[in-house]
Amino acid sequence: MDIRAKQRAVVEALEDVKGRDIIVYNTARMPSMFERVVIASGDSNRQVKALADRVQERIRELGSRVYGVEGEKAGEWVLVDLGDVVVHIMHPTVREFYNLEEVWGGKTVRLANRTKVRKMTQRPRGKAKRPRGKR
Repeated sequence: MDIRAKQRAVVEALEDVKGRDIIVYNTARMPSMFERVVIASGDSNRQVKALADRVQERIRELGSRVYGVEGEKAGEWVLVDLGDVVVHIMHPTVREFYNLEEVWGGKTVRLANRTKVRKMTQRPRGKAKRPRGKR
């Protein structure tokens, strides 16, 4: 299956179950074993599991293979391995804590008129400057 068709199917499956803040990163030029990383959020353990189930179901419908799934029991963070696409589905608090956008950051992929994929800014490093007041 074409990588673009697979990533489109993943995003559509996530949108079907109301996944939020869906971002697709192109990691083809990075030294990794996959070409795309998809990150999405779900509001509850049940929704995170449902999102992961829908992605697996959609990929199997298209005749592609699911290589593995991790984290389904806890439901706070589920990873779905589709070979050349890896999907991370997690609670917003878990997503904020691990900040995968910074790890995989770089070039986001835009899907044609389907989903607006926003580029997240990286957090500034170092100490925050305090406003100076009268002494």
